[in-house]
Amino acid sequence: MPPAHTHPVALPSPVSAWRQQMHDNPWIGAGLALSLLVVLVLLGASLWNAVNGDHAENLHLAALGGLSGFGATALGAVLAVVLRDVRARTQDVMLGFAAGMMLAASSFSLILPGLDAAREITGNGPAAAFTVVLGMSLGVLLMLGLDRFTPHEHESTGPCGPEAERISRVWLFVLAITLHNLPEGMAIGVSFANGDMNIGLPLTSAIAIQDIPEGLAVALALRATGLSNLKAALVAIGSGLMEPLGAVIGLGISTGFALAYPVSMGLAAGAMIFVVSHEVIPETHRNGHQTAATLGLMGGFAVMMFLDTALG
Repeated sequence: MPPAHTHPVALPSPVSAWRQQMHDNPWIGAGLALSLLVVLVLLGASLWNAVNGDHAENLHLAALGGLSGFGATALGAVLAVVLRDVRARTQDVMLGFAAGMMLAASSFSLILPGLDAAREITGNGPAAAFTVVLGMSLGVLLMLGLDRFTPHEHESTGPCGPEAERISRVWLFVLAITLHNLPEGMAIGVSFANGDMNIGLPLTSAIAIQDIPEGLAVALALRATGLSNLKAALVAIGSGLMEPLGAVIGLGISTGFALAYPVSMGLAAGAMIFVVSHEVIPETHRNGHQTAATLGLMGGFAVMMFLDTALG
């Protein structure tokens, strides 16, 4: 009996895949559209303000801050080539440390200054809290929508998003890293929006420090997909370019008008906290090293709190 001919299953087109994703997740899609609309409005207001004002010095500081994050990511990626092999427990502790620094930076360098700025503008505490919470909500909606509608891959959950089955595992990792680095760069840009080094310097220092273990972990993860040491390091270094780009975007959305600053502080904080809870912490617990990773998180939180006090 001749073997039956099998035909490959036709995969949906990109447009139909995104439509199906929107149909399955209407509220998340609407939230992503709303957050992107707000970001575009803030960027438009910032562009108008730039034509009629002068933010060249703040742009210079934000760009330098973003480049410092890129340099730290590159350093971590190069360490992956030098060290060759790093134990999973050590990686989880380092990522936990990075998560702790991101959480503390969100609290001390974004949320609290955002509340102070909003209180000065609105004149009362509840309105200030509402302003920052609104920004945090937009940040969460932005990252949740990007996570759901952008094809990428996590070590713990595998391919995610539309058309993920069409894209190689390496590029899915690269897209995941891009989603991770964008809010960090935005946070740097927002922190320099008023040219306040007491806010920008501690936050940029914290993000740069935690970018080193992140760059190392990213390069090791890419190496696990089959890339050579050199290629994995180069791709990890390239992913760090999202930080200076994010810094320019962050500065742009926070300088359009007065309330844009505290709203953007909340947006950057919400995006970073989402990334920590949704991606970094689950990754550190994947190999059964929860206690060590949690101690690393507490250490990172303490270091960032010290930096904020010493440099702020």
